[in-house]
Amino acid sequence: MSTARDLATTPGLSQIADVLAAGGDRLADLLERAEGRLGRVAEGYGPALEGHVSGTLAAGGKRLRPMLVYISAGESASDDLVAAAVAVELLHMATLVHDDVLDVAELRRGQATVFAAGGREAATATGDLLFSRAFAVLATTGRPDAVRALSDASSALARGELLQREDAWSRDLPVERYLERCGLKTARLFAAACRLGALLGDPGPPAADALAAFGDRIGLAFQIFDDVLDVSGPVERTGKARGTDLLDGTVTLPLILARRADPAIADVDLRGAVTNAEEAAVLCNRIANTGALDEAREVALGHVAAAKDELRALKALDERQRALLELVADGVVERYA
Repeated sequence: MSTARDLATTPGLSQIADVLAAGGDRLADLLERAEGRLGRVAEGYGPALEGHVSGTLAAGGKRLRPMLVYISAGESASDDLVAAAVAVELLHMATLVHDDVLDVAELRRGQATVFAAGGREAATATGDLLFSRAFAVLATTGRPDAVRALSDASSALARGELLQREDAWSRDLPVERYLERCGLKTARLFAAACRLGALLGDPGPPAADALAAFGDRIGLAFQIFDDVLDVSGPVERTGKARGTDLLDGTVTLPLILARRADPAIADVDLRGAVTNAEEAAVLCNRIANTGALDEAREVALGHVAAAKDELRALKALDERQRALLELVADGVVERYA
């Protein structure tokens, strides 16, 4: 499993090192406690499932969502907070495993997916186990409001996935529809992480809505930058082939903006024109040449700025807590640099 030191050197978000340094021993200890509990979630479910779950969790990632739980909680370091952080990460990992089944994805973070290694049935069962364990872990807090927050995020994820499937291959997708999908599929879980931290930590329920609004904003920015990286980033950086979204028909903001700027791109039918990695790379280059990546980046930066405004209006936070959350927001921006 990952350690705090591993997280500090995770490719794609070196700002985590600054967050960990500023968070001190409390944040590092809480993250280690979460890793320990994540390492035990699959015990007793048989060697096959244990192997797939352990491999998925050991692949790591940035643990942004657990970090948001902890920072949103202020100075609290309770076992309930660890349970919330673990639950949020398990739900996130479950959705990734299931997404890889739906997308027939071979790579995730530069490694073979459960789908590629074990097949559809193994990947579906692995995602189901991660999903069920998320709620089992969170239920140990005895807090119905916490379980409700994660349940709402889970429902949003499902709705967002359905929207993405409905919109696949679309040639006239509005920006508003794209942002709605990103809000459901990505931002709501960021918001839930912040809400759980507030509910179970020092700020308390009165601060939960405002912290969730912050999380929602940076979640939107995170997804937009992720979609930019799909067009611009090499596999060594993103952990997946360039243009993966184009190959599976997922219409993202860079493509929407590029279609507005270049009529030739507007005429491209993804279903017929992008059928392999080489064709995807060619279209990625054409999208980049329109300036759409910079335009999408500005949209994301607007959400980061709005997220910081949410924090400034929240009187329940002390300056240290606010500074840590702003560092996380800046880390989302850094993913593009």
